[in-house]
Amino acid sequence: MTSATRRGVYPGSFNPPTRAHLALSEAARDQHDLDVVVWTISRSALGKRAVDADINAFAQRLAVLHQVSARIDWLEIQTTNEQLLADIADGFDVLIMGADKWHQIHEPQWYADEADRAAALARLPTIAVAPRDGLDVPPDAVLQIDAAYAQMSSSEARDGNRSIMLPEAADYDAQTGLWTSADSG
Repeated sequence: MTSATRRGVYPGSFNPPTRAHLALSEAARDQHDLDVVVWTISRSALGKRAVDADINAFAQRLAVLHQVSARIDWLEIQTTNEQLLADIADGFDVLIMGADKWHQIHEPQWYADEADRAAALARLPTIAVAPRDGLDVPPDAVLQIDAAYAQMSSSEARDGNRSIMLPEAADYDAQTGLWTSADSG
């Protein structure tokens, strides 16, 4: 008898995908015995500009993510119309996120009321949270990662630090300026 495939989901904008995104995925895969990690992009992420505002940039980001997953056999890419992490994570074994996202999912503004928030949080699968200085996370959920990755951000990459982008993103950015030439939200 074979065991069921264990799947983790890592929702994000991956705008651009960084070495930290991959390091968190690898850590979650190793520490939670995952067979597959799915990077999931919402077409209308909470707190972000709607994808409809720039569908071309979304398609370009998605193409870069598919290039990344083509070289990593355990990485998959998917898009969703869902916004809440509890909805995105439905059916997965592990939800992977950064400490900033851990704090964001507790903010009341994303829910109809306190009962709605409690119900959404109760539906979460096992969580794997990347630590970040100054942000508390549940001790039993902390991903063990190199401290350098815990401080990396896509914002830093958009501010011009191509060295933290995954090679596919850095190459694409060098050709198009998708991330470092203009405000890319």
